Amino acid sequence: MNTNIIESSEDLKQRRIRSFVLRQGRLTKGQEKALTESWPKFGIDYAPVQMDLSQVFWRKDSPKILEIGFGMGETTAKIAQSMPNSDFLGVEVHTPGVGGLLKLVEEMSLSNVRIIQHDVVDVLNHMIPDCALDGIHIFFPDPWHKKRHHKRRLIQAEFVKLLCTKLKSGGYLHVATDWQDYAEWVFDILKVEPQLENTAADYAPKPDYRPLTKFENRGIKLGHGVWDLLFTRK
Repeated sequence: MNTNIIESSEDLKQRRIRSFVLRQGRLTKGQEKALTESWPKFGIDYAPVQMDLSQVFWRKDSPKILEIGFGMGETTAKIAQSMPNSDFLGVEVHTPGVGGLLKLVEEMSLSNVRIIQHDVVDVLNHMIPDCALDGIHIFFPDPWHKKRHHKRRLIQAEFVKLLCTKLKSGGYLHVATDWQDYAEWVFDILKVEPQLENTAADYAPKPDYRPLTKFENRGIKLGHGVWDLLFTRK
């Protein structure tokens, strides 16, 4: 994604609040190589045209899961490896993370992962058809813990409504966070969305398919909590 485009003052006025800060960071040689060699095989360039996910993954009946903000890609790669009969579309804005996941896809010989490097709201609005997804994963999104930044949090009521339009009936939305304040924020939003139904009384047990990250393991040893929220589309 080209981040060097100069925006007009009108563009800046009309630009919505972003839930991310674009920090490109340094690419490792392995990430650079993966971006060059593996993007043509596993990357999807953003375009405001709806995709046929069956054609994207070259199979029709496999569950299609959207992974929003996959970071450096370790969790997405592990889940894709453990669930070979499902397909995973990862959306991430940060170039090192995209390179990292592409590298893992090659190293682990995964064929069920595709990547879009773009703002997920645009991807949802313009590229993913309604009722096309069997699941959506949002793991450890930026909590924007300062109160004045809460407006930048990814999980907002309108965003959840948009997600619901892309889920099939019976499809699931899984959010995980290690910030209790954010967990409560997300829970309050999801529980009042009429299109969703909680799979648990409140927070859900960690599903087996979500692996523990190194960061999460370290936090658990220090007594830090992790909250999983798992809701299904009615």
